[in-house]
This record gives sequence, structure tokens and C-alpha cells, in this order.
Amino acid sequence: MIYSSLKLVRFPNLILIILIQVFIKYFLFERFGIATTLTDFQFLLLCLSTLCIAAAGNIINDIYDQEADLINKPNKIIIGKSISEKLGFNFYIALTILGVGIGFYLSNIIKRPGFSAMFIIISALLYLYATYLKNIIILGNILISCLVAMVILIIGLYDLMPAITPQNQPTQAVMFSIILDYALFAFLINWLREMVKDQQDVNGDFNTGRNSIPIAIGKDRANKLIASAITFLSTPGQAYHDGMGFVQFYFGLPIAMVIICMVFIPIYHKLQVYTAYEYLETRFDLKTRTLTALLF
Repeated sequence: MIYSSLKLVRFPNLILIILIQVFIKYFLFERFGIATTLTDFQFLLLCLSTLCIAAAGNIINDIYDQEADLINKPNKIIIGKSISEKLGFNFYIALTILGVGIGFYLSNIIKRPGFSAMFIIISALLYLYATYLKNIIILGNILISCLVAMVILIIGLYDLMPAITPQNQPTQAVMFSIILDYALFAFLINWLREMVKDQQDVNGDFNTGRNSIPIAIGKDRANKLIASAITFLSTPGQAYHDGMGFVQFYFGLPIAMVIICMVFIPIYHKLQVYTAYEYLETRFDLKTRTLTALLF
């Protein structure tokens, strides 16, 4: 029962949430002497609230995913086997109430009672995602990625923002911009993960009437889109590490494509080959082709 419950709430994912929030609080804010608002106990409550709402979202998602999971992962189903649907709903309601309640308490502690609406909205969006929004192409992926980014942003909103004074405002602003960068990165990484997950779950999604990118454009095109997304994520890192000099390569691509189409493609077509490696094999031998492929 305990093991099944931990699997139901995605325990490894919850541990990752804790590690991220602890890193931001104790290895980013405190290391650079940033003014913060929450005490250690209050920060623990914020982490607990985040975990409760995330766990509740995982449960309600599994409850409404039973039909698709019978196709996608029949050996990993928990709701309806190890844990009844009624008990799963009870867990969901209890965790949601606990998470929202703690959020309401912390919002009043930092004298931002309006912030408590975030916990209510996030909980409502998780329910809407599980019951309806995940069936809408792209929108469901964007929504859940935004909620993942909120795991990081919420630390800035509750621990950083209330501590801003006229004296420390420039420093706090810089640190908040760093938090925004982390949140954006989390959004992009999770969006990529959601696209990969849609590829894995395409059979169950199709048979249950859901729409996703692989269903709409096909698995092959979706794979190309994922590969493009990986390039999109890696390029900013390359620019940060090596500078923007590599961009000149992309400016030369249109010229290279024209030359390839006018010079090389007619030769390949005449020789009935499709790649440069095939041409090397035709012009020389298999050893030359193999060596060139290995070197490249």
C-alpha cells in the first residue's frame, strides 16, 4: 500500500522538487547574502504545500488516465488495482486542501493574502488539465510546463519579493531575474519532455480520442520537431559559453543550400546516389565510405 502510494504521487519527482527549492533557498540566496523573508520552518511549509499540490495533480491525472494507461502502460497501473478509485479521490482531496491551506497561511504570514489565490488557481488548473485541457493539442503541454516553472517562481514570490526594500532593490531584482531564467529553462525542458511523452503514449491517446502533436502531424514529423526543440535548447547555452560567433554559420546556410542544389544534387541524381557517403563508395570503395563516415 505504501509503495503503491509513493508510485501514485510520483515520489522521485517530488524529491526533485524539494531539491530544486532547497538549492534556490540555501545555495543561491544564502550564498550571495540575498535578503529573504521565510524562516526555515516557513520555507519547509512552502515546500510541503508545493509537494501536496503536485502530488494531488499526479493522482487526479492517473484517475482520469485509466483508459489510456491500459494501452500505454498496462503493467504500471495503480488506480483500480493497488489503490481504488475512491481512495485515490480521497487522497487527491486531502492533499489539495492541505496544500491550499498551507499556502493561505504563508500568504498571510508574508502579508500578501492575495498570493493565496495562486494555490487555488494552480490546483484548479491541474484538475482541468487532467479532465479536459490535456486533450487539446499543445495547450495541455504548455499549461503543465507553466506549472512546472511555478515550482521555481514561487520561491521568488514568497521568499524574495516580500524582502525588497529601496536599499536592496537592485540586488533583489538581479536575483529575481536569475529565478526567471531558471523558470524559463524548466518550462522549456518540461515542454520537451511532454512532447517525448506524447510520442510514447500515442497509441493510448489515439484510442481514447485525445489529440496530441504526434497524432496531428505523425510520429516522424513529431520526432523532427523534438530534434528541433533540442537544438533550440542547446543553442543559447552555446552562445553563452562560446559567444555569438557561431551564428555566422547559420547566415551561410542559405548560400550553401543553393550551391548544393545547383551543383551536387544533379550529380547525385545522375549517379543514382542519395548521400555523399554513397558517392564516395561509387567513386572509390566501401573502405573509403566507412572511414569517412567514422571520421565525420
